Amino acid sequence: MIKNLMRVAIATALVLLPLTTTAPAHAAPQTVPLADAVASLPLAAESRDGYVRTSFKHWNSGANPTDGCNTRAEVLISEAVEAPRILPGCKLEGGKWWSYYDAKFVTPASALDVDHLVPLAEAWDSGASQWTAARREAYANDQDAWYGLVAVTAASNRSKADKDPAEWLPPSAEVLCRYGTEWVQVKTRWGLTVDLAEQEALAQIADACPRATVTYESGK
Repeated sequence: MIKNLMRVAIATALVLLPLTTTAPAHAAPQTVPLADAVASLPLAAESRDGYVRTSFKHWNSGANPTDGCNTRAEVLISEAVEAPRILPGCKLEGGKWWSYYDAKFVTPASALDVDHLVPLAEAWDSGASQWTAARREAYANDQDAWYGLVAVTAASNRSKADKDPAEWLPPSAEVLCRYGTEWVQVKTRWGLTVDLAEQEALAQIADACPRATVTYESGK
């Protein structure tokens, strides 16, 4: 399936808008082609030893601790294409969302998952096992970069599970460039590594998406 998606991406010459984010303190933003960003990711074997999902505290009280909404609800509110009504207790009623993984409009909010684009287990495998608990919480609730958390159908999120791009890509081929670029953007932002199969899959995406770029930045 992945090779078929690559062929579709190449044939249709997909266009990806550059991503912009917050640069590290005292450093000017640096935007590079996706292929260069893939090549610069540190290569390392992965290990899931010691991983438990609760190692990443989520969802916390969100970017605005006074609004009564947790991170999940804040992401849903910010990504809605038709705004939901916000009821007491931050219950969301109505609204509409676009699940870009599978190119579907979705309603109601309960039909959506908020996905960590680079899954928590994958982050653990790629370096987060060495982080402090506070840094893992920051990663799991990161709304400062718009691409790290994404509202998608529960079905697509559960199909993806903890897989990296060597094992899973969105079924909608038209978003291959976006997904691959955002994956690299998250790994770059948080200083995470890639394994060999993942690196090769990302390099194939970069070949299929020559106009895609990554802007270097820092996590928390």
